[in-house]
Amino acid sequence: MPDVPQTQYAENADGLNIAYQVVGDGPIDMALLPMQWSTAELYWEEPVVARLFRRLSSFGRLILFDKRGCGLSDPVHQRAIPTVEEWVDDLMTVLDAVGSTTAHLIGSDAGGPVALVAAATHTRRIASLALFNTFARVGRAPDYPIGRPEVLQEYILAVNRRDFATGVFADFMAPSRFADPALRAWWARFGRHSVGPGAAEQMQRAVFALDVRDVLPAVHQPALVLHRVDDEYVRVEHGRYLAEHLPNGTFVELPGSDHLFVTEDIDELADPIEEFLTGARHAPTVDRVLATVVFTDVVSSTERAAELGDRRWKELLDHHDDVAARAIGRFRGRQVKHTGDGVLAVFDGPARAISAAVLMGDGMRDVGLEIRSGVHTAEIELRGDDIGGIGVHVAARVAGLAGAGEVLVSRTVVDLVAGSGIAFEDRGEYELKGVPGTARLFAVSPE
Repeated sequence: MPDVPQTQYAENADGLNIAYQVVGDGPIDMALLPMQWSTAELYWEEPVVARLFRRLSSFGRLILFDKRGCGLSDPVHQRAIPTVEEWVDDLMTVLDAVGSTTAHLIGSDAGGPVALVAAATHTRRIASLALFNTFARVGRAPDYPIGRPEVLQEYILAVNRRDFATGVFADFMAPSRFADPALRAWWARFGRHSVGPGAAEQMQRAVFALDVRDVLPAVHQPALVLHRVDDEYVRVEHGRYLAEHLPNGTFVELPGSDHLFVTEDIDELADPIEEFLTGARHAPTVDRVLATVVFTDVVSSTERAAELGDRRWKELLDHHDDVAARAIGRFRGRQVKHTGDGVLAVFDGPARAISAAVLMGDGMRDVGLEIRSGVHTAEIELRGDDIGGIGVHVAARVAGLAGAGEVLVSRTVVDLVAGSGIAFEDRGEYELKGVPGTARLFAVSPE
């Protein structure tokens, strides 16, 4: 875990202590307004969040804080939840404490309406807005047909009550990493350390009642509205509405389905924010190499875990890790990381990558489990121990389309191993989510 910025406290006008952190040293100030609950120190436990925050702080001073009643800040006396006005007051208290005379606000989810109210109220202190996967109103109304119907709102509240301890709506909030147990555990811990379940429900109800549409004409600052096109929790139509009704709004549609800003490609989020705030995009120093990327995943892992029980399932996962490590090492690959019940690995040749994937499948089949694998060769970015780039996304999408026990590969892989003796079965053309055009995929034939 990276070094966590020192948490400090500022006393607001009501005598409550508001916890905040500052990372970076300027020249511009950015204040984050996240969803309705937060706990600043736990952000840093999730590596993707930490990388996003480090990236933002590379071109400005990033200010994080927990509003009253949340996380490390003092609780609200006599009632559970703060109002939007009080949330804005806590923001201004923190900006005063850090000596910020002009700040740019980054608002996501329920932080978006608060950012809009702050911008309209404090026109000289708020320079601009970057809004991500947010809304002016989330519920449906006769003059707002794009909102959620009431029955869905009640369902969300019911799930919130049922699953708060174990992480609410991880499948909608972060579908790209839903299979990652580390992400699910962090998300649950983040919620539990932010608020109690009763306060969480009250905050959720307050969010459902929010409607700041009348505020939008008064927000004259430049506003960048970013929204992931396949976000199912807050649909993209909400972002389009914001951009259309803000006097200086600009809409940018991002690929992907994750509602949280903590997942998918953080550069796709950080790049437009940096360009919006500074006029230029960061040119990161990255090594780019041609490599073959392999994703694997245990098929029906949730069902098998429930069937086998925790102890036996852990034994099988340990066996999986041993099989994967041996296969990757034997064929000169490098394991990048675990991805829930699978692995991400990179190889310097596609034939070796296929051989490793087949060997992993055989090793798991011996203990009654099937894995599926996706293989793609492309130029990738080396980011320390991690890898990135569109080639990695393609490999992940290919793996998601593979069947049980199948090693599915891209056309690029087939072309590169011509003459190797590896046989393939043509599976036809597919659309890969978030990737332009179609891709022809092939399954490795069993010997």
